[in-house]
Amino acid sequence: MTPQSDPKPLASTTTPIEILLVEDSEPDIILTQEAFAEVGVTNNLHVTRDGVEALEFLRRQGPYSLVPRPDVILLDINMPRMNGLEVLSAVKRDPNLMTIPIIMLTTSAADEDILRSYQAHAASYVVKPIEFDTFYAAIHALGRYMLSIVRSPGPG
Repeated sequence: MTPQSDPKPLASTTTPIEILLVEDSEPDIILTQEAFAEVGVTNNLHVTRDGVEALEFLRRQGPYSLVPRPDVILLDINMPRMNGLEVLSAVKRDPNLMTIPIIMLTTSAADEDILRSYQAHAASYVVKPIEFDTFYAAIHALGRYMLSIVRSPGPG
């Protein structure tokens, strides 16, 4: 591997992680922001509220023409207009986007959703707990995981 193609760590003291959170629940958005801030993940958390908006962001269309490419996508399944499984499939079919790791972050614990997510090449599947403290702890753990373990392939 050449230095230019080496995977880059997601967390760095100088370069923030670009995270796209695709979530339609305002309380879950706020909790996610707070938990990432507390765990010390230096990040730029971008939020879209449905699948259509997410694809516009990823394809840099309309108001998203100048946004950075996300290092990771946190994707809910149950959303209006276009659900997370449809977004996951669209991203993984797109040669310009397919290398972005996608973590399904959803309230659905349905075996069918889990199976379909992994069949469509989700990197991970995390069920959002209903209780506040447990949800916060799950996001906190996810932030630590991204900070210490995950490596991103970069653009292309």
